Amino acid sequence: MSIRIPPACLDFRGFILCFIFFSSFPGTILTQQVTLDSIQIFKTHGWFSSKPTVYFQCKGENKTVLPDVKSTNVSYSFKGEESWQPLTELKGTKCKRCGIYEDDTLTYDTFDEWELCPSDFTAEGSYKRIKEKEFNATFLCHGCSQVGAGSNKESGNDKEKEKGGMHPAIVALIVVIVLGAVVMGLLVGYQYWRKKKRQQEQARFLKLFEDGDEIEDELGLENTL
Repeated sequence: MSIRIPPACLDFRGFILCFIFFSSFPGTILTQQVTLDSIQIFKTHGWFSSKPTVYFQCKGENKTVLPDVKSTNVSYSFKGEESWQPLTELKGTKCKRCGIYEDDTLTYDTFDEWELCPSDFTAEGSYKRIKEKEFNATFLCHGCSQVGAGSNKESGNDKEKEKGGMHPAIVALIVVIVLGAVVMGLLVGYQYWRKKKRQQEQARFLKLFEDGDEIEDELGLENTL
């Protein structure tokens, strides 16, 4: 499909505005889908339920029930095409607070809760989460960025904060700000150039007008003589 360039972009000012518009969307902001590849639970938390209701949920999002996970010590594998997939989406390099829980009659019980980040996934797009005596799960995210060499977290440990270096999102923001400042400078310079050009044209016109008056005066004097 061909991309049509808006007519406004052909004008200099329109070009500047279009440049600012398209520069506001850096390619680093991507959306990656996270799916569940496999899971095995080692225990249940309910007192009276022999078949637990296990679900995955990220903070502020709806829960995703895992309907097949009903027994302990059984490895469940998935194709990523189930109706309840994907589990969630990750944007850019941002992390989410997510967890695996079990529905109870009165409340919910937690298998584990952690920060899910794009950098958790390997170059092959997999991430294994192990919680001792609770569960063993593998997640897939083939589109996740490989920030931090895709280092996985060890079971039960929080993600270490990256030390040194600048966050890619901050770099992208700085680039956008610099580009915006350059474009605004070009726009101001263009407006100033047009103003100076108008002043020069007006001064030239007035000079021609004054020269014309002087010629008429000279002609009038000669006729008088």
